[in-house]
Order: sequence, then C-alpha cells, then structure tokens
Amino acid sequence: MGCGTASHGALLAAAPLAGPRPRVLALSPPPSTPAIQIQNRLYSISQLPLLKARGKGRCKSSLASNYTQTSEFADLDWENLGFGLVETDYMYIAKCGPDGNFDKGDMVLFGPIEMNPSSGVLNYGQGLFEGLKAYRKSDGSILLFRPLENAMRMQTANKRWVPPTGKGSLYIRPLLVGSGAVLGLAPAPEYTFIIFASPVGNYFKEGLAPINLIVEDKFHRATPGGTGGVKTIGNYASVLMAQKIAKEKGYSDVLYLDAVHKKYLEEVSSCNIFVVKGNVISTPAIKGTILPGITRKSIIDVALSKGFQVEERLVSVDELLDADEMFCTGTAVVVSPVGSITYQGKRIEYAGNQGVGAVSQQLYTSLTSLQMGQVEDSMGWTVQLN
Repeated sequence: MGCGTASHGALLAAAPLAGPRPRVLALSPPPSTPAIQIQNRLYSISQLPLLKARGKGRCKSSLASNYTQTSEFADLDWENLGFGLVETDYMYIAKCGPDGNFDKGDMVLFGPIEMNPSSGVLNYGQGLFEGLKAYRKSDGSILLFRPLENAMRMQTANKRWVPPTGKGSLYIRPLLVGSGAVLGLAPAPEYTFIIFASPVGNYFKEGLAPINLIVEDKFHRATPGGTGGVKTIGNYASVLMAQKIAKEKGYSDVLYLDAVHKKYLEEVSSCNIFVVKGNVISTPAIKGTILPGITRKSIIDVALSKGFQVEERLVSVDELLDADEMFCTGTAVVVSPVGSITYQGKRIEYAGNQGVGAVSQQLYTSLTSLQMGQVEDSMGWTVQLN
C-alpha cells in the first residue's frame, strides 16, 4: 500500500450539488477482484494472508512470540457490553516512508504509541480511519464482514475477544496517521498504519429501538470541495458541538443538512440516512460531502434483492413530513430505526412496532443474519476464519 494513495484520498475535492434527478439503482453483483478473491473460503487464522493493496509495498505480520491462547473467551461481562473501547491483546503496526512503501509490519501488544509532537496528524490532521466488524457464528468460527471494502490487511490474534454468538461483535479499527515530524504545512515524511480492535455492543443505548434525531440547520458536517466524502479524522471533530447540544436536550443524535441550500439531507453524525415511502427507499446521493458507507451500500443491495425500489438522489427535509419511516445505517449502528425527527421546533413521529418500522426491521434482520452467518451468504460478502 503506498502511503501517497491515502494522502491523495484525503484531499479529494467534493463535487457540487447536482440537480434533483434520482438515480434508480440496480443490484450490484458480488465483488470479483481476481488478485484478492477470498470471499466464501475458509481460512485458518494462523494461515490467513494479509491482503495486498495497490503499490509495491507488501504487508506481512509476525505474531508476537509470547502470544498464547489462554481461553476461548476473554473475561468480560458479555451480557452488558456497550459501545466503548475495551483494550484487547494485540494490535498491528506498519510504517511507510517517503518512498511510498510500507514495511512488513508487526503484531505487537496493545498499548500507547510514541509520536513526535510535530507529527503531521497532531499538527495538520493528516489521518484516515476505517471501521469493520467480526462476528462469531454458532459453530464458533468467526466471520469478517466485507473486509475488502475496507482495504483490510491484517491477521487476527485477538480471537478470544470476539463476543459469544449474539452478544456483540469485535470492532476492528484500521488507522493511518501522519507520524513523521513536519513543522511547515506539508505531507508528513512518514505514515504509520495501525489496526486495533475492541469488543462492542450496541452503538445507541436503545439497541434496535427507535432513536430521536434533531435536524441541524446552523452547524454543518461538510461542505462542497472539502473532505466530507472521505473518512478523515477531521470530519468528526466538526460534529461534536452540535451532538453535545442535542444530547443535552434529550436527542440521540443530529441529522445534518447540506451547507449550500440548507434543505437537503446529508448524514447523521456518523451514519447514513434512508427515507421510506411505500415501496420506495430514498437515500442522499454521494456527491462528495457524504461518506459512501459500506453498510449503506450493503443495505441498498439487500433492499433491491427484497423487491424495493431504491433511489439515490437529493432528499429534501420536507420529505420527512410525509415519510412512512426512516432509518440510519453504519458499521457501528448497522441499522437503527428513527422514531422521531425534530425540525425547527416541530416533532415528527413515525409509527411502527414499538417505534420500529417494518422496512427497518426487515432490512436489519436480513443484514445481521448474513453478518452473523445465520443464513447463506449469497452476496459473497463475508470471510470466514477458522
């Protein structure tokens, strides 16, 4: 993986808002990347090769010599697992120099990392991150969900931290940061790639229960020409103030509007949004200010396979008044139904089975059943580890 590739991705300019013509989507075929075609194949954890990204560099990991499997599960209260950091055993670290190539990397004990105070990530926000999950099947094997979409290169030594079946998932966080020292504004001379993991439960304390959102029309998450469509670390700092204010008022999170017209839906703080009307499911189009979520992409394909019509287009805030239901999607939340929206002092509530809409429930069940290996993976999205 060339570190220049990641740096370029963080600087991609966003396209301006287009006209309101919807794009009706067709079901995308299963991925077919010949060089790294590993879906639906069984791997032993000790034999799983690291996936290669484009570029000359190769990433190979070596397990720490003192690693031993002490028990099948870590000593945790799995029944009350929330969404927060739980320090696991190991993390993976590789470095990339000015030549654009990563070293082989190593699996090391989880812990603090040393960094120059003049590093690019601390001074100029040069950093990207990803998020994906591992689930445990009822037979004890482990499934990774769509790792190729995250350009994942790792080998799992934290098997005992994958929660028991139905108790949560292992959240895997790949992180790329400008670790090299730089005083003037410039790309860092060195980048560090890190993967760490933490067992997690539900992102929202409500679980699969309706959340309550407030529409924000003063603060904005992203603007055209910026980095809103890339998973850069700076994108998330901008939502903290509005999110804090919303939670103090009793809301679960914030739904943001576009920064130009201030009337088109964009994202919730850390997840994509969908609006349901009849058999049509609409979601804001990817125009450079909205993150192209992997769960978003997956839900679109699942919805199409279930016979829904999916439109990717500009979605006006006014459409919330007439919607049948709404839901959010993301790696952390998976699918989260929206029970109410408050906009300019007006609260709109959505009916359903205890606030959970029928479409939200159907799509949540379909996707999580696939993620946890409860149904056959006809999409070719999961990678099984023995």
